Amino acid sequence: MKKIDPVVDEAIQTLNMKDGPSRRRLIEGAGLFSATAAASALISACTSSSTSSAKPNSSGSTSSGAAAVAGNFPSTPKWQFWFANHADTNAFFTPTQYGFADAAALLGLPTPKWGGDPNQSVTNQVNYINTAVAAKADGIATTVTSGTGFTSAIQSAMNAGIPVLSYNADGVYVNGQPQIGSNRLAYVGQALFISGQIMGATIKSLIPGGGKIGIGIAQPGAGNIQPRFDGAASVLGSSYHVESINTTTDTSAEQSKLTSWLLGNKDAKGIFAVDYGSTSSLAAALKGAGSSIPSGGFDTAPTTLSGISGGSVSFCIFQDPYLQGFLPVLYMYLYNLSGSQLQPPDTDTGLTVITKDNIAQFNKNSRFQGASSAQQFLQRPSGAIKNPMATTST
Repeated sequence: MKKIDPVVDEAIQTLNMKDGPSRRRLIEGAGLFSATAAASALISACTSSSTSSAKPNSSGSTSSGAAAVAGNFPSTPKWQFWFANHADTNAFFTPTQYGFADAAALLGLPTPKWGGDPNQSVTNQVNYINTAVAAKADGIATTVTSGTGFTSAIQSAMNAGIPVLSYNADGVYVNGQPQIGSNRLAYVGQALFISGQIMGATIKSLIPGGGKIGIGIAQPGAGNIQPRFDGAASVLGSSYHVESINTTTDTSAEQSKLTSWLLGNKDAKGIFAVDYGSTSSLAAALKGAGSSIPSGGFDTAPTTLSGISGGSVSFCIFQDPYLQGFLPVLYMYLYNLSGSQLQPPDTDTGLTVITKDNIAQFNKNSRFQGASSAQQFLQRPSGAIKNPMATTST
């Protein structure tokens, strides 16, 4: 990506040029196949008018002052996108909502509608998708936590000419093989089974001799978390006795479930989790049980990050929920804008393992982590960018 001259950038900011710098100059030579590159390029195109929190106003449009025409693109209808979710009140998805609000503001669109169910009811979530179809939504993004439960609803939306993407969860895995169960256009989210394999490899590095371990899971069988459990188990092998701890979708009960398991399994070598809520309860559960065995899991809940900083939690794996909101809006916009010439790509939003060594940047409150609603520029760390050698090219 070409670097914008600081003087030019300053002029744009000073003159409050609502159409922003030329997108062609920003993304010349850059594809949209990297989630981070796509987000960085378009966020860079955002102008000084995007200083609000991109909340919807009374008319339903965003309050960021986005131009009627986004960048160099032609004027378009005010496409209304809908996001359906299986845990629509869970704090994990706060940055997802910020992400889609920011993308809509950038493109001059109304903030996407948000709903579904707080407790993973497929029926309620499907009803929400059907409501979006009846309202003639211009695009739908949905989590897909079942291999069969969303098939008809997504098919109906597509038959009605509404583009559908999945995000965060994309069906289920059977014996390590994906059973997607829908004709959605693309998936934006973490490679869930692979993320479990990475978790398993991390556990092996922490507990090289094998032994009993517990893995907390809020809803066994759910397509957004069971693949992680299965992926971890596939890597650990026979040297490890893996026990599933059903922590339930009741976030107030997760800590007690984990503590009870620890008290009843004092020979355990480690305790881990595959979902946001269960992972966020690990530090308190260990303290309650008077244990200091290795632990870790997924996502960047504040208690998880503080546990890593304090040493009671060994690691967490980050899947970037902000991009899971931002990129579907971008992809649906481009699909509609191009007359379906620009088919949305499957996009892996990340498998970053966070430990005490690299946690500093993630401890900064931001919209990207969901801890702050403020729009702000985060200075990235100076010095060398450390990253392991690439092993995939998709």
